[in-house]
Amino acid sequence: MKLATYAGGLLGLILLIGLGLHADLGAMLRALRLAGWPLLVLIPWRLIFMVLYALGWRVLLVHHDTQRRAGLPYLTWVTAVREAADRLLPLPTIGGGLLGLRLLSWRGLVAAAVGASILAEMVMTVAASYVFAGISMYLLFESRSVGGASHRVATLFALSLVVPIGTFVLLRSGAVLTPLGRLLGKGFSGLAEGAGRLDEQLRILLRATPRLAASAGLQLLAMATGSFEVWLALRLFGRPVALADAVIMEGLLQAVRSVAFFVPANLGTQEGGLILVGHALGISPELALAVSMVKRIREVAWGVPALLSWQYLEGRRARALNPRP
Repeated sequence: MKLATYAGGLLGLILLIGLGLHADLGAMLRALRLAGWPLLVLIPWRLIFMVLYALGWRVLLVHHDTQRRAGLPYLTWVTAVREAADRLLPLPTIGGGLLGLRLLSWRGLVAAAVGASILAEMVMTVAASYVFAGISMYLLFESRSVGGASHRVATLFALSLVVPIGTFVLLRSGAVLTPLGRLLGKGFSGLAEGAGRLDEQLRILLRATPRLAASAGLQLLAMATGSFEVWLALRLFGRPVALADAVIMEGLLQAVRSVAFFVPANLGTQEGGLILVGHALGISPELALAVSMVKRIREVAWGVPALLSWQYLEGRRARALNPRP
């Protein structure tokens, strides 16, 4: 995992440098100066994403937290910390999930139930990303004349569904975690038992179709809020686009992020994805890079306070467990 993370980070950095060398960075900076302070409205706007995502998570946890020890405000904070870890720290995407498991353990929830909710939530995130990407491609093909390319892209998209559907079926049948736990836990019965409990909880969740649908729907709405970021940024840059075009850019960007999950912070891949989709919509690389910069600034504005608050609480817990004489 570390090797894949380092390799992904290096490839992303090389891609980002290459994009920067071929773009007119002066034009990008001029667009940012033209937009000015109104771009800051996107920072509080992100709270809607956090709340919707936390609600989707809460749907999967509700039967294991009848006392509401991890209510919506706490889950929203944990969601912000998880996203900050994924976007700002040199970790693969699963790192935020592991951090979420730790933070919910502070509230005394059963580890197997929390772990199952996070795994189910990740599966639903992939499902929501596919739906969003499908909507975006439909809008792109309807609004732009792309000829035979639409059929090829649609075919590749349909074929790629084999991976998430196969993963869902395997997890739902219990053919992954329990056998893996037995294999890795030879001589360590606790590991095998833990994998078995996690597998049981996950299978229960993946059979709760209404809860899964509600969680995926809330995540889809959360992802869609990013379209407003694109729409407002381009409008402030002096290149207004239709809301449908903003949905296309955001939806396909989410698809790129899902594919490039092994690249820490989607370094370079986010910028490349926006440039590629922007080209199809007649948006210059410089403006696409400016949109990416706006997203990066928003990530820092949310992420740094979230990570600092987490570290503060970690320190306070450590002092409480090991008081000085």
